[in-house]
Amino acid sequence: MDNKKLSISEMCQIGSFVAIIIVCAQISIPMPYGVPMTLQTFAILLAGMVLGPKKGTIAALVYVLLGAIGVPVFTAFAGGLGIIFGRTGGFILAFPFVALAAGIGGRRKNIFWLILWLVIGTIILFIGGMLMFSFVTSSSLMVSFTLVVVPFIPTEIIKIVMVIVLGKVIKKALNRSGII
Repeated sequence: MDNKKLSISEMCQIGSFVAIIIVCAQISIPMPYGVPMTLQTFAILLAGMVLGPKKGTIAALVYVLLGAIGVPVFTAFAGGLGIIFGRTGGFILAFPFVALAAGIGGRRKNIFWLILWLVIGTIILFIGGMLMFSFVTSSSLMVSFTLVVVPFIPTEIIKIVMVIVLGKVIKKALNRSGII
């Protein structure tokens, strides 16, 4: 990442995606074992793909930091360190790395590389979530994998497809308008 300062336009882009992530976090389906299925992972991947690695990662970091200081931005309007260090905290802490991977993929012209980097981001998400869930619940990694990764694989595949389709449309529109 370069050290140049962010412009007002870039800060607005980041802020817009933070808002999108917050809204998508509230669209959730409760699942057994306390890890809901949400659209926030979709928004994190989309932020990375559309904004690129630097701004996408910053958007994810701002979201995580807002929640960490207690702003109710996480699923079910929750916030605070209790969430960060709870069952879903590993997913949340992985978000900046997920956005970074999606941003790297979003810079690629070849669809293969985009898909690969989105999958890498999703694997990072699953590893972070599984490790924290295992630690917090004193479950084995195999049990954690079965409970908080396997049920989410089909929807994450759908989200990756949605990110590719919607992300390309959004990037094209923003490029045409001169915003990014």
